[in-house]
Amino acid sequence: MAGKKGQKKRFWSDEEKVSICAQTCAPGISVAQVARRYAMNTNLIHKWLRDPKFAPDPKAVEEQTAPEPCFLPVEIVDRPVTEEPAPTPAANAASGHSAIEIDIAGGHQLRIVGSYDPEALARLIRGLSA
Repeated sequence: MAGKKGQKKRFWSDEEKVSICAQTCAPGISVAQVARRYAMNTNLIHKWLRDPKFAPDPKAVEEQTAPEPCFLPVEIVDRPVTEEPAPTPAANAASGHSAIEIDIAGGHQLRIVGSYDPEALARLIRGLSA
């Protein structure tokens, strides 16, 4: 039986089904994400999850739960919006500090002063724009 032209129906072993179903229980992972990982339909995973043969053990799921979320301290400071000329790159280099300013929707601005991890900054920007 073929779905789309040139594609054959895949057959999943019981071990693969158990593994795929277990991945849906990981903290922060959705069934849709797991389905995309394997290029399959989410309905098929939901069907397997309803089958006791493939569904993850509830005790194992409890052990994998994420720690309780917590709030981080944030300080909001009112500062007047003024049009200041941007400092030149030479001025930043001379002071020994690097600064990045990112304008965010709603008139907010994110300012990072000093050294930073480029990968962490990229993740932060992706998270803020999502």
